[in-house]
Amino acid sequence: MTEIAHRDVQVNGLRMRIAEAGSGPTVLLLHGFPESWYSWRHQLVALAEAGFHAVAPDQRGYGGTDRPERVEEYSIMHLTGDALALLDALGVDRAVIAGHDWGAPVAWHAAQFRPDRVRAVIGLSGIHRPRSSRPPLEIMRRTLGEDYYMVRFQRPGEADAELARDLPATFRRLLTGSSGDAAGDAPVAFESDGFLAGFPEPGKLPGWLTEEDIAAYAAQYAAGGFTGPLNWYRNLDRNWELTAAWHRAPVTPPALYIAGERDFAAIAPDRVAGLRGLIPNLREPVWLPGCGHWTQQERPAEVSDAMIGFLRSL
Repeated sequence: MTEIAHRDVQVNGLRMRIAEAGSGPTVLLLHGFPESWYSWRHQLVALAEAGFHAVAPDQRGYGGTDRPERVEEYSIMHLTGDALALLDALGVDRAVIAGHDWGAPVAWHAAQFRPDRVRAVIGLSGIHRPRSSRPPLEIMRRTLGEDYYMVRFQRPGEADAELARDLPATFRRLLTGSSGDAAGDAPVAFESDGFLAGFPEPGKLPGWLTEEDIAAYAAQYAAGGFTGPLNWYRNLDRNWELTAAWHRAPVTPPALYIAGERDFAAIAPDRVAGLRGLIPNLREPVWLPGCGHWTQQERPAEVSDAMIGFLRSL
């Protein structure tokens, strides 16, 4: 069995914890919210055994990586800067960058900002979308209301405290409730008694998730909590301001999109075709029937096979 190694590296002024396995061309794996390097545990092994150097960091504010205090230090410029500086720390000129959930916009923007450093990009759940004409929070408030989760996440301390109150319960409820195994659609709004009220305690865990997995996530959040991860959401308007120079700029490296057909965050298949002008080298998307939001954890073998096939085609 391929071993996953862990070490700390200095990246962009931070101490960053990384997990890595294998040798060969580098594939950087960027996790989403509320996750860590652990969400890529299956792909680290599969990619290593296929002849690649797979590296999954705890991103800024998460797990074993430093947690800056200032909200503005979690902008998309900081996050893409971390990813590219990690390549420098690894001694790598160019790499494929894959990202899931919040890791996806970091991967897409890294490819957009620095195509000279990004050999190809893989987006899981999230795909690159055109920059909006108005600040995103303004649009969300107008169309989705004040209780939409991204809007409510702007309130300092509120979701931070709720999510940290009972860590095992938080991960059981969020991971199950946004998966393809959930009874209904994942809720995207706060209820009167909080965000987690929309995610009932599951009677049993889905087959892809174990109590050991829940314990691993809970342990990784025990020291740092959720403020760092939630600060990513608190930069939505700042990111919109900072990326004005790249308005409608294409993402030119080869690209792959992988999504679950039951993922609340995935874009509809007919809309993917409309994005080819912005992602001219987008390959045929991979759709996973019955899969929810936690793509690479719910369908590890299918996702690994799709990634390896894409990597070998480059």
